[in-house]
Amino acid sequence: MAVERSSAYRLALPEPTESHEQDAEYCVLDTGEGWTEYRFHDYDALYRVPGLYENLFYEILQCQSPPVVCDLLAEQVRGGGLDPSGLRVLDVGAGNGIVAEELRTRGFGKVVGVDIIPEAREAATRDRPGVYDDYHVVDLTALDDDRASAIASGGFDVLTCVAALGFGDIPPAAFRAALDMVAVDGFVALTIREDFLTDGDTSGFAGLITSLLDSGELEQLGSTVYRHRLATSRAPLHYRAVVARRRRPRA
Repeated sequence: MAVERSSAYRLALPEPTESHEQDAEYCVLDTGEGWTEYRFHDYDALYRVPGLYENLFYEILQCQSPPVVCDLLAEQVRGGGLDPSGLRVLDVGAGNGIVAEELRTRGFGKVVGVDIIPEAREAATRDRPGVYDDYHVVDLTALDDDRASAIASGGFDVLTCVAALGFGDIPPAAFRAALDMVAVDGFVALTIREDFLTDGDTSGFAGLITSLLDSGELEQLGSTVYRHRLATSRAPLHYRAVVARRRRPRA
């Protein structure tokens, strides 16, 4: 394993000759008390170590999803003659605020974060204080009407969900609940692994996205396939970024 060093820890990845499914990828970390294995989807553990998430995914594995999807979203918003500063964004799977930071640099106004783990909100407060106007730790599949109304008070004009779909972290029912908080004619910006939109998909997202497009509830505006990041084998992982507008379903 090649070892990366920071002032707070040593980090190592498997050898490139090893190949793992994306939701089984891992690293090992030594913070001074010996090596510990961290699965990439153990977000609570990763967020507890300041700087680890960015070092691992953005510096070493070269993740580029947040700027790619935010650029595509901003292009469609401005192309529609709208000022992003007047739009309210719901960022689902918010993590420690990387997407919100990209949205702010592109002029978007109010940004509200939602994640299911408290460590995500704690990391956002620690790493990017003030980037969210509000941040809710909540299971979107278990919302009662009062909590949903509190989150969506005033409604949202944009829904973002970046690199968080398809592995059970945000199931289709949670995405549906978030979509219901977006006003008609609002924007939806998401990224998802390419094979989760094929006929062989078992995550449920291919069926959900297809049904939303077929019913007219989503009108696709722009889409691009790009390299999300490198796998631990150093092979590229390709995702699709999609920007759409929510419309009234056809009768």
